[in-house]
Amino acid sequence: MNLKQIVKDTAKTLQSYLTYQALRTVLAQLGETNPPLELWLHNFSAGKIQDGESYIEQLFREKPDLALRIMTVREHIAQEVMEFLPEMVHTGIQQANMEQRRQHLERITQIDTSNPSLQPEQQAISDQNLDNLSS
Repeated sequence: MNLKQIVKDTAKTLQSYLTYQALRTVLAQLGETNPPLELWLHNFSAGKIQDGESYIEQLFREKPDLALRIMTVREHIAQEVMEFLPEMVHTGIQQANMEQRRQHLERITQIDTSNPSLQPEQQAISDQNLDNLSS
């Protein structure tokens, strides 16, 4: 496991996601103030937002003012969320893992009532367990 690469990949993914969130914010603002520009940006952005940095580079070539605006909003969002993000991610992963384990345990311990005829081996084990309980 190469932790440095994992950190780099995670940071790039988060950066691209924050670029996407900044784009959504700017699109909402433009929808209220300049609908034709909002439509242009929406159409321009379709299929390009997966890599945030590549998207910003392309947008700079077309409309530098919008690229700067998205970068500013992205930076603001990053400042707001970074304080809480590490703890939230850690806690979220712990809770999700616990829930997944709980669901798995429920699935593997659930008796199949839809098939009352157990296999002979299972029936013998089940009978033996019942005998042990009664003694």
